[in-house]
Order: sequence, then C-alpha cells, then structure tokens
Amino acid sequence: MRTALLWSVLAAFLADQASKYVVIHAMSLWQRLSIDVLPPFLTFRYGENRGINFGLLDGDSDLTRWLLIGFSLIVVLAVWIWVNRQHGNSVWMQICGGFLIGGALGNVIDRLLYGYVLDFLNMSCCSINNPFVFNLADVFIFIGAIGLVVFEPASRARKA
Repeated sequence: MRTALLWSVLAAFLADQASKYVVIHAMSLWQRLSIDVLPPFLTFRYGENRGINFGLLDGDSDLTRWLLIGFSLIVVLAVWIWVNRQHGNSVWMQICGGFLIGGALGNVIDRLLYGYVLDFLNMSCCSINNPFVFNLADVFIFIGAIGLVVFEPASRARKA
C-alpha cells in the first residue's frame, strides 16, 4: 500500500512539469503571454511567481528564493514521514500526501531551474475577473492538503 505514496508523488510531479513544458514552451506562452482556451473560464496567462500564493513574499531576492526552497523541502520531508508513520495502511492518505509532495517538488524544481515558479492557469467566471495565475502543482498541493484533512479522521478511526 505504501507504493501509492510514491506513485502519486510521481504522477503529480510529472503532470505538473509536462503541463508547464507543453503550455509555456511548446505553445510559446512565454512569448505570447496569453492564450484564450475557454474564455473567460480558462485562459493560459504567463506568470512568474517569486513568492508564495497570491504573490505573498513576492520579491526578486535570492534569499527569498532559497528560503522558499528550504521551507518546501522541509514540508515535503515532514509530510512523507508523517504519512508513512501514521497512515501507511491508508491508500487515500498515501495518495493525498503524494499529491501534496509531488506538487511541492514541481514548484521546487521551477525555483531551482528558473528562480521562480512558472504559472499559467487563469480562471474567471460570472463577471468576476480573477487576476491570479497558478499551475497544476498548486492544484495538486491544494487537493492533497484538503484530502489529508478529510481522510485523516477516517484513517485514525480504522486504527482504533
């Protein structure tokens, strides 16, 4: 069952990196800056995130970059250890932990390669113009974190 963690890490990481390569490089989003997919619901919009969510801690400092890489790696290690020790027999906890870890590692690789995280997804709806962009790694981190909260009580109940 513990292989679910490894496979979900790999799936999230590869999906994130492949999507960034296809959209930003192969589709030349870095030059075009914006591509309407299903406007206004889905638009590819080029973004370089040097901070964390919603531009927090946004700066062009190498110190910020390395602190965010270090923090992300600490979170990855902590989640890996916690899920393996506490929830090794729960497939859902393994998958959710893997999604969170894979997404975090996808953003770490971006920071190492480019100095920032590549973002390209923009979603708006119902006359609300969302100015923020994100990537699949962010989606996997969010789903993984929510899943860890949702499935943790069920995993604990099975142990009792």
